[in-house]
Amino acid sequence: MPLPGTPLPSGGPDSLLQAVFWDMDGTIIDTEPYWIQAEKDLVAAHGGTWTDEEAEELVGQALTYSAHRLQQAGVGLPVEAVISTLTDRVAERVRTSVPWRPGARELLEELAASGIPCAMVTMSTSVLARVIASHLPDGTFRFLVTGDMVERGKPHPEPYQLAFDELARTVPGLSKSRCVAIEDSYPGYTSAHAAGLTALAVPHFIPLPPDADRLEWNTLAGRTLGDLQALAGARSGARK
Repeated sequence: MPLPGTPLPSGGPDSLLQAVFWDMDGTIIDTEPYWIQAEKDLVAAHGGTWTDEEAEELVGQALTYSAHRLQQAGVGLPVEAVISTLTDRVAERVRTSVPWRPGARELLEELAASGIPCAMVTMSTSVLARVIASHLPDGTFRFLVTGDMVERGKPHPEPYQLAFDELARTVPGLSKSRCVAIEDSYPGYTSAHAAGLTALAVPHFIPLPPDADRLEWNTLAGRTLGDLQALAGARSGARK
């Protein structure tokens, strides 16, 4: 989903870092509490209960998966209605207050100023993704890949493969090893890694299972373009 008014990408084949793909919920914004409350309210409205533990199971998953789980908890609505109800409630809260994750907005601004193309890859719907994108300067994201654009959501590699293929149309010599994908959840990290990208985990709401080989930062606060270039350079060199 290209965004209007965005310049052409300038990350070329000689750049250590050619592009950055961003997850949204939990990575750019801290919306997980919004989603959990929306889930609890929806289940309660249908006479059921929804625990924090059940909600944590859905973090990073495709919305269709989440909708099926909520149906199992007693929500008597079609999948599409479950998704639209949750999204509308979260979007309403985001329009009132955008809970930015530490360092995310600053890093996005630096990447945009340096001409490094960024794309959002989220399992949220295009409605919510566009709300978030509208709170950032024009051109921050070259395009959005949202959950309603893919058949198989995270942890399947399809969302990130689609994003890479879309960007490769305008960036000659685009290499997956020089594209960093930033994720907070295990399903999201798995999706990016399976797509062959340099996957970076920045856990937030739920700790990720131990993995000595995983690239992981505690926070984006204080992180710069140089840090991402170092990751891309190390990984692209290792894969030659």
